[in-house]
Amino acid sequence: MRKLTCILLFTTLAICSCNYLDKKPDNLLTEEEIWKTRSNAESYLHNIYSYVNNTDGGDFAAMGASDESSVIFPTVAVRQMVSGNWSASSGYFYNWGNYYVGIRKSFVFEQNIDKVPSSQLSDDLKVQYKAENLFLRGWFYWQLLRQYGPFVKVDGLLNPNEDFNHYPRASFDTCVALINRLMDAASAQLPGVWASSSNFGRPARGACLAVKASLALLAASPLWNGNPHFSGFKNQNGEQLAPAAYDENKWRIAVAAAKAVIDGGNYKLFTNMDNGGTSFDPYLSVRDLFLTNWNDEIIFGTLQWWRWGFTKCASPGPGGYNMYNATQNLVDLFAMKNGRTIDDPVSEYVEKGFAQDKGSTSWSHRKGDWNMYANREARFYAFIQYNGRPVLPASTTDDKNYFSSEANVNGEGRSEFYFSGKSGQKATNGGNITGYLVLKRVSPNDNIRNDVVSYHGPYILIRYAEILLDYAEALNEYDPGNPDVVRYLNLVRERAGIPGIETVYPQAVGNKDLMRKYILRERAVELCFEMDRYYTLTRRLLLGKPEHQAIYGMDVNADDGGQGFAFTGFYTRKLFQQRYWDDKMYLFPINQSDIERDRALVQNPGW
Repeated sequence: MRKLTCILLFTTLAICSCNYLDKKPDNLLTEEEIWKTRSNAESYLHNIYSYVNNTDGGDFAAMGASDESSVIFPTVAVRQMVSGNWSASSGYFYNWGNYYVGIRKSFVFEQNIDKVPSSQLSDDLKVQYKAENLFLRGWFYWQLLRQYGPFVKVDGLLNPNEDFNHYPRASFDTCVALINRLMDAASAQLPGVWASSSNFGRPARGACLAVKASLALLAASPLWNGNPHFSGFKNQNGEQLAPAAYDENKWRIAVAAAKAVIDGGNYKLFTNMDNGGTSFDPYLSVRDLFLTNWNDEIIFGTLQWWRWGFTKCASPGPGGYNMYNATQNLVDLFAMKNGRTIDDPVSEYVEKGFAQDKGSTSWSHRKGDWNMYANREARFYAFIQYNGRPVLPASTTDDKNYFSSEANVNGEGRSEFYFSGKSGQKATNGGNITGYLVLKRVSPNDNIRNDVVSYHGPYILIRYAEILLDYAEALNEYDPGNPDVVRYLNLVRERAGIPGIETVYPQAVGNKDLMRKYILRERAVELCFEMDRYYTLTRRLLLGKPEHQAIYGMDVNADDGGQGFAFTGFYTRKLFQQRYWDDKMYLFPINQSDIERDRALVQNPGW
């Protein structure tokens, strides 16, 4: 029953944001009634927002499609994908139709909003809502482009009797230009920031600029910048859908687009000082960024998401489902507290044995933790639940003890991922598969044992740290000697409490290839479980590399024979998943039913 419940929960997480708040007011009211009142018109706009699809943490890109994570059940869609068990008829995470529904609704709104009497809805609000609507249409197109590649450009409402066979896909460059035009039009009528908290969750001008920055980075990256794999990707009339030649200038465009967000001056990296802290704490800064109602790092986010479902899946047993597992691949990417990588001979990293002393802060490792987890950077402790790390969403001593076996009851509630532990394979009958869980977005104010999860803030879709990393990455490709590469990369590192890159790795400064390595590593750590890792590895044509398809964890199946935390055999790296890869998987397939409905629609390469 527990396994069935988890599978159903994951399925719900994957689709709920498509249905949440989808009250379809155009089906419940006549068209004339909708546009007579402000409340009905606003309900229609809110319904369009529901197609933003925040994924609630359970999206393929956030949980399981890249090397940073996996889910425990082999039958769920994302596990089938990474095993190669999918086709154009599978329908896994098929957002194509949902985004086009959102696009259609945006045209309905655009054509009718002026019908609302001015006595009901002011002209100023109509202008604002039209701008929001344009942003949403651009957002839906942007999501289509990065998941499926070139889309079908729609210029207005289509007649139900329309001959869809006359609607081919637009070229990649045409798609980019369309999204940019929509974002430009929206930003011209949106404020730099919202003056009232009641508008949080709506895009401001910076959200439009941020989408343009992410779009430009995608266009400059190897997937779409002269990728030979797409040389035969054409419409039926022979029109080339992907850029045929590499264009270095696209990196310059990406630099300018990210810098426009930075120069807007409306965002900054969150720290605990913004949350009432009296002294800077890197751990609280990176943890509480995701737990505040809103903050100046958030560029775009949604207030509607199922935090309980995410927390339940990310928490250890017996209170949680052990479902969202981080991988050893990701754990190894976190730096030491001195800012050095663990493969650096002078990093002071120790692979084996138990720590003889506790860490220097309240949030770092404890005495007796495995040395692999000792003296790591703050983000490691804020984002990763490892064996022996106290359970976070447990409010009282009794709640913490609930997660401990009888021999370990001491009020700390240390996670027991070893075989005979409360979250181990024996007790959970196939629970945690890597020895790690996702900790990002989980709050210490929750009590998952009793399913108490309070509201702690939005689901963040774009944040300022991503823009800083976009800028550093693009600038490194276009002008690697520019001091801004180091400057903006260091802003992210410094908030995490680690030294600047020029301090620990001065040889990377001005070295494009080496600096790229550190920038991408920084992205992997800073933006883990936020969908960025998947899209970074795909746009960089890296996801198919062997090192990203061999997924490691701890030896959760080794019988500890009752030794518990003293069992050293648990800490042996094990290949738990050798994933399947085909280069066609850099893009999702369009469902076969849609190909048959629109005969002008060509399938993605390889599908």
